[in-house]
Amino acid sequence: MENSETHRILIADDVPANCELLEAYLANIDCETELAVDGNEAMEKVASFKPDLVLLDVMMPKLSGFEVCQKIKSDPATSGVMVLMVTALNELGDIERAIDAGTNDFLSKPVNRVELTKRVENLLKLKGVTDENERLRQYIQQMEDGK
Repeated sequence: MENSETHRILIADDVPANCELLEAYLANIDCETELAVDGNEAMEKVASFKPDLVLLDVMMPKLSGFEVCQKIKSDPATSGVMVLMVTALNELGDIERAIDAGTNDFLSKPVNRVELTKRVENLLKLKGVTDENERLRQYIQQMEDGK
């Protein structure tokens, strides 16, 4: 199922060089990107930009990536946003914290371009399927309520 509209991806990382690298790696994906340099700005951009996917660094000022992910996933208005945590932390405990926060996937730095683009493509496909499933569920519910 191919989505005809351009995907929206928020890159949240407090290191400008990391943002530039991730943006460059996404060049072959049909997407619009926004950047956030700390956890608070990431939350503001999630609300205003309404991304399909957030590439989220864990170690950020103001709110950590774990906190941002938990807030995104616990809010019904944003819980469908896909989150890919991209971080230098790669201990088992960090991965477990990311999963507990609700991340959809986890990628360790240094980021491999091929691995990043494949995971982004897969998460965007999953988002499309999930959104379509929700539309169908709502349609069926409306049909049942109309009886």
